[in-house]
Amino acid sequence: MRPRRLDEFVGQTHLLSQGKILATSLAQNRLPSLILWGPPGCGKTTLARILAEDIGAQFHPLSAVSSGVRDVRDAVSQADDLRQMLRQPTVLFIDEIHRFNKAQQDALLPHVEDGTIILIGATTENPSFEVNSALLSRCKTLVLEPLTEQQLGAVIDRALDDPQRGLGADNIELDEGARDAILHAADGDARTALNTLELASVAAKNRGAEPARVDTKDVEEALQRRVIRYDKDGEEHYDTVSAFIKSMRGSDPDAAAYYMVRMLEGGEDPLFILRRMVIFASEDIGNADPRALRVALDATESFRFIGLPEGVLPMTQAAIYLACAPKANSALTTYAAARKDVLKQGNLPLPKQLLNAPTDLHKKLGHGRGYKYPHNFSGQYVAGENYLPDALSDRRYYEPASSETIPRPPKHGEE
Repeated sequence: MRPRRLDEFVGQTHLLSQGKILATSLAQNRLPSLILWGPPGCGKTTLARILAEDIGAQFHPLSAVSSGVRDVRDAVSQADDLRQMLRQPTVLFIDEIHRFNKAQQDALLPHVEDGTIILIGATTENPSFEVNSALLSRCKTLVLEPLTEQQLGAVIDRALDDPQRGLGADNIELDEGARDAILHAADGDARTALNTLELASVAAKNRGAEPARVDTKDVEEALQRRVIRYDKDGEEHYDTVSAFIKSMRGSDPDAAAYYMVRMLEGGEDPLFILRRMVIFASEDIGNADPRALRVALDATESFRFIGLPEGVLPMTQAAIYLACAPKANSALTTYAAARKDVLKQGNLPLPKQLLNAPTDLHKKLGHGRGYKYPHNFSGQYVAGENYLPDALSDRRYYEPASSETIPRPPKHGEE
């Protein structure tokens, strides 16, 4: 099912759409040397093959795992012959180019420089760290993205329909649960999606039914692990995150960890879970433990820096901390009470002593008159002062919970 033409290729529209770098290069029948950086199964090798064919170049593949300088020299010699005799360019494709050492990478430099070869290197590692700067400066680095579930679905559907290269002649049907399980398990990798489909189809055909219907159990057998049922866009999504939040609110770190893992294994976006933890840190903990908000934010930043799979560790650390922290919902109740008065009372006149007085006219109108600067008073507090509009002077929006350690000063009119 490897695409043979550009119109069969799925994904990487940010590079191949009209006006984008590769589309423009192909329109001019020119191809620069490239470093393709992307995760497994996103189409690096396939794209290199198609690009070479599109410009009429010879495609010479090497693997950095099993090839050395001698293989590079042989490839360059053949490329030079083709260029001299047939004026045909050669694309030298090196898979896992980051595995070449410095000497091996340096051996490519003069041949890329003089145009004997068009180098396309594929890597899953950051080329800034793994490819030497001299070679990088002679190549354009392109970042390939993992396929979306919609794009993976197109790959699977094509394999089910194609009678020559796919499963179209085998009368295979795929139920919705099995399809979702394959898409989730593939995690953006088209190769994994097709391998899983093929193995699951064998199990379905062995049952002898016509048509052979692939179900979730077939996918689990192909993957050799249980498929977690989780609808990211439906009721189960909301139910599970609700259970996660209520477990943290109930100070149960075990249940919080369980529901967090269940969401992750079901394919939930980790940043969605982290956003809920940041909200929880203010809504349910607040000033009972102000460090909780910092923990949640640090976990979010750590996840963005690390990614999966190790990023689950700061996530778990944060979930445990939030579940075990003392609780107070005063941030929520204070906001709700203040908002109620704002909506009900409208724009009440502000106390004149709190108003700014940038001009003489403002001063004549009494703006700022009588304001007492708290730092001039004992304890940096003015006893009996009122800062709310007069109509609300008796309001208490903030009622600290017993778990909050910061004492609340008395209000106007209170002892």
